[in-house]
Amino acid sequence: MSLKTLKTLKTLKSLIKSPPHQINLALLSLIRIFVEYKIDFPYRMKFRIGHGYDVHALGDGLKLVLGGVEIPHIKGCIAHSDGDVLIHAVCDALLGAVAEGDIGRHFPDTSAEFEGIDSRILLRRVVALLRERGYSVGNIDSTIAMQRPKLRPYIDSMRAEIAAAAGVEVDCVSVKATTTERLGFEGEELGVSATAVALVYKE
Repeated sequence: MSLKTLKTLKTLKSLIKSPPHQINLALLSLIRIFVEYKIDFPYRMKFRIGHGYDVHALGDGLKLVLGGVEIPHIKGCIAHSDGDVLIHAVCDALLGAVAEGDIGRHFPDTSAEFEGIDSRILLRRVVALLRERGYSVGNIDSTIAMQRPKLRPYIDSMRAEIAAAAGVEVDCVSVKATTTERLGFEGEELGVSATAVALVYKE
């Protein structure tokens, strides 16, 4: 542990133990240390959080892929890629965490390169971009909103596929599914939406 860190920790400890009338003095002392030694505030920008949201319309007779898992259903997502709305939301969350825009910026639906592409490939590319920036994936939390079919039997497989593509352990990936009680476009079975939140960090 560096001398700078030790001095900072000692001051923090003294601040915590100080009676109320001494707190302002302790704070001033702490600020002086930060300024004098040019120390970043603890963990500033070492952890970053991103949010992703994606929607796809449903069409009859198309393949339904969610979280890298093909799910038997009479409808599937209308999309340029494989239409994996869940992984697309995860990609957007990761990209957002490092201020790298969204999935459409990196993998435009006007490019033949991405026509029908497996979205797990896109997720792996997003994670590679994060690593180039010095970030690793901490954890991912996501929710799918879809009226039918019931997704509970496929959740664990989705978690495993996303974890493998993101290079993290399965217990770092959460996938939840909900209906909308027949409200909105999801409830009317016109489309499916997904949201995701991701934490990334620098070593």
